[in-house]
Amino acid sequence: MTRSPLRIDSAELRLVRLPLVTPFTISTGTMYDKVFPLLTLRSDGIEGYAEGVMDPLPDYLGETTAAAMTLLTETLLPGVVGRSFANPQALQAELSRWRGHRMTLATLEMAFWDLWSKSLDLPLMSVLGGDAAAVEVGVSLGIAPVEETLKRVDAHLALGYRRIKLKVKPGHDIGLLREVRAAFPEAHLTVDANCCYTLADTDLLRRMDDFALDYIEQPLAWDDIHDHATLQGRIRTPLCLDESIQTPADARKALQSDACRVMNIKVGRSGGFAESLRIHDLCAAFDVPVWCGGMLESGIGRAHNIHLSTLPNFRKPGDVSSASRYFHRDIIEQKLETDGGMMPVPQHGAGIGVTLDRGFLDSVTIDRREVRA
Repeated sequence: MTRSPLRIDSAELRLVRLPLVTPFTISTGTMYDKVFPLLTLRSDGIEGYAEGVMDPLPDYLGETTAAAMTLLTETLLPGVVGRSFANPQALQAELSRWRGHRMTLATLEMAFWDLWSKSLDLPLMSVLGGDAAAVEVGVSLGIAPVEETLKRVDAHLALGYRRIKLKVKPGHDIGLLREVRAAFPEAHLTVDANCCYTLADTDLLRRMDDFALDYIEQPLAWDDIHDHATLQGRIRTPLCLDESIQTPADARKALQSDACRVMNIKVGRSGGFAESLRIHDLCAAFDVPVWCGGMLESGIGRAHNIHLSTLPNFRKPGDVSSASRYFHRDIIEQKLETDGGMMPVPQHGAGIGVTLDRGFLDSVTIDRREVRA
């Protein structure tokens, strides 16, 4: 039996602002609330959801929420609303003609994956090729005074989190690691530098070898695979790349040059699920484990990430921790909460397995746009 193409009847694009429970600080700055595009695609009474992970300012990668809202409203959505697509890969092929703006393209592609899996009455993980009842969860702790960090590490280990990731920056690195490792000698630790070091800091980064880290994430420039390969040859601790991996070609070059021995897959950064699956399979071919990175997503983006994390090469705990760590109230009706270091895969219906809390969503929406055929 041949599946009929799926027609996109209309789209709704919102801009949502969710205050964070506590400010989240990394080497590039501090975030006090999460502002993001939320896209709904509609087809014959079914809705598919996705959120954009770009920031208001281009301090992670080059995209911004304002540019994403404009590109989606004026170009991408008018180009697909009213049209039918045989499958998500067909939509991805249509979007591949556009250069850059991968997080914006991913927002549209991911919403269609949710719509498509709902049209098949299947959970998203089944359509992607995954299968699990729950996935391993780690936690990412923002930059804070050492004493506060020690308390937070202790609290999260007590909750069963399988990995503690510490954000670091020059002047807040070796001393922090010394204190945390002394207090928690058996903890599964990693660090994330968000691009704040250079090869001139090799001696400092080599000192991190003494703290039994599982990996050092993105220590060097966001667009420099070559220097990461040089650094990996100088230190024992495996490197993990995040910002540097925007395409499957980037992943291939990093793997072939031994620029990393672990890879962070973020669906938005990678341009969507089709490209993320290619990166996953490349890493599996090189026997390099992957994990799913987070961007402080609401329950919509978090649900997408959890489903992706059920694929077989996601062998490291991901950043899909409890939503209540970030938000007093989420925009979905279900509570995405960890249990003993495991996050259950949401399966409230087909697709991503969560439903919108529409009343609360209306209260945190700061812009709303409709695109119809």
